Amino acid sequence: MNDLTIRNMRPDEIALAVDWAAAEGWNPGLADAPCFAAEDPQGFYMGELEGAPAAVISCVNYGAQFAFLGFYIVRPDLRGRGHGLKIWNAAIAHARPRVIGLDGVVAQQANYQKSGFALAYANVRYGGTVAAPSAANPNIVALTDLPLAQIEADDATVFPAPRPAFLRAWINNSGHVGRALIRDGRLAGWGVIRPCRSGHKIGPLVADNRAGAESILSALLASAGGGEIFLDVPAINRDAVALAQGLGLSPVFETARMYTGAIPPLRIDRVFGVTTFELG
Repeated sequence: MNDLTIRNMRPDEIALAVDWAAAEGWNPGLADAPCFAAEDPQGFYMGELEGAPAAVISCVNYGAQFAFLGFYIVRPDLRGRGHGLKIWNAAIAHARPRVIGLDGVVAQQANYQKSGFALAYANVRYGGTVAAPSAANPNIVALTDLPLAQIEADDATVFPAPRPAFLRAWINNSGHVGRALIRDGRLAGWGVIRPCRSGHKIGPLVADNRAGAESILSALLASAGGGEIFLDVPAINRDAVALAQGLGLSPVFETARMYTGAIPPLRIDRVFGVTTFELG
């Protein structure tokens, strides 16, 4: 039988998509799955052949206006048979009529364009090994000490839609460490670091300027004790690129950030680290 059966994943099955992403070299976080399920549990799909997983995809709806597509993977031995297109169409249908975003493999840009996606900019993953900083900025506080509403308001400057359930899960997840910079009584930036299959990833990293991003980054690195880290930065943010390069990090991977339509104006100049390529 070659008919692909598509259904929603159960929350506990999202870990399979994360495992497949790891096998593709995407290096997901150790505890990503429960965070990913928080915002839209119905946004994760599995395609099965004779009861066995054959393909996965997610298209997470953030409110009524925006969705983000990720985890688009067909089992390697089943590629080229049309299963990917079938599960892709199911995910897109879940999101319509919302504007949809994705971080796609650069080589697949042309295929995404055929589905109505247009290139916005490139995101580049920088990686390398760094030492743990010793200096501490007295204006840095634990992210969990701040009201979620304050973080949501700042996140609205850099993300196209509200995502309170995801932020709550991401910030409070076991193993995730968040830090915030308070300057003149206001939130000037914040970030989260999490353990991954290899090393740690920092994301998001949001700040008013490079100096603020460096202070937050230093605090996050100190919490992890240094080591191998990865930082995904918008290539159009020159200060973010300079920050990554200043740490001695090198490009290891690149994606194409694409959208199916217009999104609200965002402060990409404040994005020094993308939250996650899977959910935006």
